[in-house]
Amino acid sequence: MTDAETTTAADFRDVPTTTLADLLGREHVIDPGIHPLWQPVPRVAGPAFTVRCPPGDNLMLHAAIHRAAPGSVIVVESGDREYALAGGNVCAVAQRRGIAAFVADGLVRDLAEVRELGFPVFARGTVPIPGAKSAVRPLNEPVRCGGVLVAAGDVVVADEEGIVTVPAARTTEILTAARARLAKEAAQSLDAWEKDHRTRIDTILAAQGFQESFE
Repeated sequence: MTDAETTTAADFRDVPTTTLADLLGREHVIDPGIHPLWQPVPRVAGPAFTVRCPPGDNLMLHAAIHRAAPGSVIVVESGDREYALAGGNVCAVAQRRGIAAFVADGLVRDLAEVRELGFPVFARGTVPIPGAKSAVRPLNEPVRCGGVLVAAGDVVVADEEGIVTVPAARTTEILTAARARLAKEAAQSLDAWEKDHRTRIDTILAAQGFQESFE
């Protein structure tokens, strides 16, 4: 039985991105320049539906909203800083079809409409002019979004802290480790945490030859 059969993306909705980042490391944390465009944004978690749009063109994102399964997070490789990938109507249709969120290495427009919808969009910002619709690219191929390689079916977890991707083959492993870490943290008082933290920091300092100096 595979991870995908035993663990679903929805299982990650209660796991903060900070916990996942601690477990997975920097290579699975998307560039913080891709951020929630309205606050407070809910945490979202869903399987990646991947899209590649060349700069200046948004055709395949518009195609993806009619093809991604409900619960998906549409992840877009673009890098475009001149034209919007999507606007209010596209976000409204995506929301109507059950898409969980957009994570786009690019820009969107109609932010007021998107905010009013309550549709989670994580992107680099806004621009009022839309891109063209002419460049056909395959859907659900690996993409690079915010410096992270994302494959279709990887679990994408996004909240106000950032965006983390969990490889599909490691979902059960990472979810188990995350739940164990969260349970341990919940059971530990601040006093106990402070004691452990002080011990760990002092041990590192001593190993580096740090000398206390007081006037």
